[in-house]
Amino acid sequence: MREKIAPERMHSECSMHLRSINDTLDIINGKWKISIIGSLGFGKKRFMELQREVEGIGAKMLSKELRELEMNKLVNRVVYDTKPVTVEYEITEYGKTLQPIIQEMARWGAQHRKKIMTRK
Repeated sequence: MREKIAPERMHSECSMHLRSINDTLDIINGKWKISIIGSLGFGKKRFMELQREVEGIGAKMLSKELRELEMNKLVNRVVYDTKPVTVEYEITEYGKTLQPIIQEMARWGAQHRKKIMTRK
């Protein structure tokens, strides 16, 4: 039998739970960040590779999103001393902790698409 939880404790736990969800959304919110992280989950990419893979994102927006992801330690920007200079982006070890969440989102999305497309 489940333990009965006092309403004030339940409210506190719920508030903490929602605060944690909002903290996560503050970091990965928006149309592009999850797609960028998902793409980098397949390996290092140059800027133009990312722009091609993340369909619809402009160069200015991609640059902004990469800076924010780098600031939050989810993505590394690696500059190589070549001529011309080569820049690659890669997911950090910390960023890789999001991969199970992103993979589950992809699985759910595929199931949802299948469900909606087969609905009659």
